[in-house]
Amino acid sequence: MTNVTINSAVQELGKVGVLFGGRSAEREVSIMSGTGVLSALQSLGVDAHAFDPGVQSLAELAEQKFDRVFIALHGRYGEDGTLQGALEQLGIPYTGSGVLASALAMDKAMTKRIWLASGLSTPKFAMLSGASDWAAIAQYLELPLIVKPAHEGSTMGLTKVTEVSQLPAAYALAARFDSAVIAEQFIEGIELTCAILGKDESAHALPLIRIAAPDANYDYQNKYFTDDTQYFCPSGLPEEQARAIQEMMVASYKVLGCRGWGRGDVMVRASDNKAFLLEMNTSPGMTGHSLVPMAARVAGLGYAELCLEILKMAELDLHVSADWKP
Repeated sequence: MTNVTINSAVQELGKVGVLFGGRSAEREVSIMSGTGVLSALQSLGVDAHAFDPGVQSLAELAEQKFDRVFIALHGRYGEDGTLQGALEQLGIPYTGSGVLASALAMDKAMTKRIWLASGLSTPKFAMLSGASDWAAIAQYLELPLIVKPAHEGSTMGLTKVTEVSQLPAAYALAARFDSAVIAEQFIEGIELTCAILGKDESAHALPLIRIAAPDANYDYQNKYFTDDTQYFCPSGLPEEQARAIQEMMVASYKVLGCRGWGRGDVMVRASDNKAFLLEMNTSPGMTGHSLVPMAARVAGLGYAELCLEILKMAELDLHVSADWKP
């Protein structure tokens, strides 16, 4: 991208708010993401300003008169459709998916139901409660299995369960983060992630990233705060297999109604090479350890240019005619 092109694009963006921080369990990561995005946009000459919905009100957001905003929030109150709805009311275009797609993708159970109804492969699952029959859950999903909150990301509250006796404690941990808790079939094999840019027919996948975490434990610490996890991009998969997974990821993104950008996680089962969709992130991390910037870099797009491309796609779900009157 030439400087002339960048300068022209910057002039059209107006005053930009970078929303980060927020009130979710992922506030710490969001601050790292948002700080990076803000610095990158400012380095390109964008009139970008920090805004933290965790400590600043919607009234203050309206007073800022932003022409558009970059959502660098993760988790609830930023990635789940609630903030998107407020921005729709305020008429401020925003990055990423709209209200419905954001809400659906944030709900792991609803995401899986839509994927299954669309013929897309995802691990078996069951919703848990304090009164669940633990033995029956283990028999249905088989051990080991995964227990996690249904509305959190960054592996918050996640437990790999290897014995039935561990299920009550795993449920209790997940329930600290969310009233909805999901148990999921564990898929042993290759862990991949796939970044996606665009919407509708323009939606396209960036190169796959293969993740090799210590002891196959890609947890919160190994995601953001250590250098022990290895990332391979290109993934090293055969070209035909990689292309098929990318197509599957784009399909999973589109059936949820996602737009702008996102990142889907997938497991390839070692026993038969079958791919299973895990979840879709509609406001992925943009930290120094994050995977969307890594994939973009391999595709020839630097961090700052990636931020600008995402920002340029900011829009509203509903476009009301200028001559509409109540």
